[in-house]
Amino acid sequence: MTISRMLSTIVLVSAFMAAVSMMGCSRDEPSVGLFLYNEADPYIKEFAKQIMEESGPVFTPVQYDAGNSQLIQNEQLEGLLVRNPALVIVNPVDRLSSHSVLRKLQAAGIPGIFFNREPLAGDLALWEKSYYVGAKAEQSGQLQAQLVMQLFGGEPENLNGYDRNDDGRIQAIILKGEQGHQDAEIRTREVLRSFEAAGFIVEVLALEIANWNRDEAYAKMGPLLKDYRNNVELVVSNNDAMALGAISMMRQTGMFQDSNRNGRIDRSDELWIPVVGIDGLKEAEGSIAEGYLYGTVKNDSLSMAKAIVELSGILLGHIDPSMARYPVEDGTYIWIDYRPFISEQ
Repeated sequence: MTISRMLSTIVLVSAFMAAVSMMGCSRDEPSVGLFLYNEADPYIKEFAKQIMEESGPVFTPVQYDAGNSQLIQNEQLEGLLVRNPALVIVNPVDRLSSHSVLRKLQAAGIPGIFFNREPLAGDLALWEKSYYVGAKAEQSGQLQAQLVMQLFGGEPENLNGYDRNDDGRIQAIILKGEQGHQDAEIRTREVLRSFEAAGFIVEVLALEIANWNRDEAYAKMGPLLKDYRNNVELVVSNNDAMALGAISMMRQTGMFQDSNRNGRIDRSDELWIPVVGIDGLKEAEGSIAEGYLYGTVKNDSLSMAKAIVELSGILLGHIDPSMARYPVEDGTYIWIDYRPFISEQ
């Protein structure tokens, strides 16, 4: 056999094997896109990891990171949609952008599962094969308030020693995730509404927007402590990342000292101030165990990941709907409850 014929044979064999491989992938691993608003967000990074791990036996998603740019996410979605995927799983940068995405999914007949940032109900209603997996933001703010009220003694008329100036009020700093963001607005509103409904008087010393970002919360906490260090009795954060940033600055300025000399940081230390977050990051759990972060409200990403994978399997025809563990409400929603988490010390 001549060299040219040998090369031709190799090329043909390679092409055949590639075609077989592609046929196998199209049959066994349907095309599924996993679109993230920003993988730099610690919660989203962990969430995506859990989806990838849980999906292994069912399908293998292709992951896209928009880097907090709706323009980039639009381009990523367009690039996949022209290849007619079997399913898309979307964590939108801007929930309002979901309208155009759902229109395109409907036109192409492609199912879509949204998570973490809930599209408008009217937009989800555009396409019968669109779903949302998440938690109700109202619940997170309500549970934060419950943790704080429990710490302060549970009786609004008789606050305990955490009311350091003994004025019957709780002086608080609030770190807000993002101006106009659905979850940030609801979490902030509900934590304050819950205090008011229970008769607790909370005086908001400052409300700062830190865009869900640890470093930004750290930077903004410095000036806040200069202004309010001697007055603040509580820090409420819309997420754990900002809470951890606030704690870093608080520690840097001399707070959270072992003043009772019992060998650990705890709630009886003179300069201990309660800080509460939301998400349940592993680092937040570690901070709680070390005595710095008072508590968090777990946004149960693992259960959500399991629900997303189960729903995906049903839509792809790999899982019998009668075997589902996560019920779909109103044909569209799977809700996973938040859970409070604190240290017992």
